[in-house]
Amino acid sequence: MSISSTVPTMNARDMEFQLFEVLGVEGLTDRPDYAEHDAISLRATLDVARQIAADKFQTHYREADLSEPVLENGKVRLLPQVKEALDAFCEAGFMNADRPLDEGGMSLPFSVYQACLACFQAANVGTSSYNFLTFSGANVIRSFGTEDQKRLYMNPMLEGRFLGTMCLSEPQAGSGLADIRTRAVPQADGSYLLKGSKMWISAGHHELSENIVHLVLARIDGAPPGTRGISLFIVPRRRVEDDGGAGGVTGQDNDISVVGLNHKMGYRATVNALLNFGENDACRAELLGEPNKGLSHMFFMMNEARISVGVGAAMLGVAGHLYSREYALTRHQGRHPGAKDPALPPVPIIEHADVRRMLLTQKSYAEGALALCLYAATLVDDMRTAETGAAREHASLLLEFLTPIVKSWPSEFCLEANKLAIQVLGGYGYTRDYPVEQFYRDNRLNMIHEGTNGIQAVDLVGRKIRLKDGAALEAVLSEIEAEIGAGHGTRTAGHARQLERAIGDVRACSNALRQLDDDMRLQTANAPYYLDMLGHVIVAWMWLRQARVAAAALTAGVSEAEESFYEGKLAACRYFFEYELGRTEHWGRILTSQNDLFLRVHSDWC
Repeated sequence: MSISSTVPTMNARDMEFQLFEVLGVEGLTDRPDYAEHDAISLRATLDVARQIAADKFQTHYREADLSEPVLENGKVRLLPQVKEALDAFCEAGFMNADRPLDEGGMSLPFSVYQACLACFQAANVGTSSYNFLTFSGANVIRSFGTEDQKRLYMNPMLEGRFLGTMCLSEPQAGSGLADIRTRAVPQADGSYLLKGSKMWISAGHHELSENIVHLVLARIDGAPPGTRGISLFIVPRRRVEDDGGAGGVTGQDNDISVVGLNHKMGYRATVNALLNFGENDACRAELLGEPNKGLSHMFFMMNEARISVGVGAAMLGVAGHLYSREYALTRHQGRHPGAKDPALPPVPIIEHADVRRMLLTQKSYAEGALALCLYAATLVDDMRTAETGAAREHASLLLEFLTPIVKSWPSEFCLEANKLAIQVLGGYGYTRDYPVEQFYRDNRLNMIHEGTNGIQAVDLVGRKIRLKDGAALEAVLSEIEAEIGAGHGTRTAGHARQLERAIGDVRACSNALRQLDDDMRLQTANAPYYLDMLGHVIVAWMWLRQARVAAAALTAGVSEAEESFYEGKLAACRYFFEYELGRTEHWGRILTSQNDLFLRVHSDWC
């Protein structure tokens, strides 16, 4: 069974609630950067995104999974619908929608742009990734490239003529970037010859575009060891010639060969390749930015990609919840406990408490994760356009601290949501006749790519909690305390008090971790539990924000349909506080006791 057109993969009402009622994004149009828009135009843009996503992306979601990429005679064969979808995305202007009008964009607030992109990720996360990698790469070139590099590479990328990748990992190094071996040999004309291999390269080889622009981490001969000696290079699949126009013209092949494709559990619409650069010593590269600053330049792209990972994970959680809820409403099986008469008709399975438990858990994870991701997107808007430098700095500090959580919490807990969606369908959920198993397989990648969740946790504990002498953590906790003090009625006041206690636990755990600065191994040994703990507290904050708005709407009076929507928000909030937030106490005990089990356990015992 394909994804039924009657079961959308995103909840348009919830997206509008998050953007306009909780975040108040229409207020951004008062800023000069977004003055071209109003609430009507923002909603209209979202409608266009939803329509293209439904018509061009969702329609081949299952087929792309069943017909994974194939390498034939050095070329990758993909479904033709993938290119059709990407072309429609570009033609509608979404490749560059958050850029100013004078740069060919729509001057769309980043938060609304991210919501538009979420529509495509919900419909087909694999096909969406080609464009995501491309405009993220274009943004790196915009930030660090020369005017010629912007003209020859960035412009064609934003037009959709060239697509992009980022090439970090190598077969022998994986996430250990300090150990990469790809070499860059300086040439007399200022270019470099590149030689090495890169593994797990999403969108690394295909015929979807005129050219592919690889952003590659490599080490210039003679550079310092470790991460201090890594530089970033622009390496096109085919060399780019300058014809004096606005963009580059594709020339001859640039000595990049595809060794093979990785056969993935999910995300199959996105080709994933092992690439060799410079087998014939003829792979030309251009330095992007400063020598030996490549990792910081690439992290500019990766941090943007990490927000995208969080949104994609959240939307797969949303899609699974919507599908399993629709199934539970229409599937009749069993009778209420205590109903002894076998002649009674079976009831819809949503009548069973355990099914409602699974649906409400999914809702709390998925809609909580989406709220977190969209909040992070508004921080990007504030970084770019807030009225004062202090406000822009504050937003930057919040976002830098929250990014590991934005990437990791949705990919961890929305995968759990997808697991529950399968369970709601029972045996049917475990078959390929229904999409929930594909949602799960696709979402499983999000815990791995753009820095595994474990790496994000180590970064959070090892660096982020002491960022600006702890000011970043305190900035986040102060924002939560401001919500607690915002004034809560009878339906949310108890949750506010509970969250206040949880903040105290976060401070205690953070202080305990900071006391271990001289023992980094012990300090980071339980880092994933700190990430989960802090993530749960932050998502509880997101739910308290939503619940306050929902309670106010109900007090003001709404239609019957709207009443159901807002009551659903309050129910999901209540679930998260009563069933989920208490888990932070357990994680807190592990952290404050400075448990060293994982350091003392012998490798033979694992």
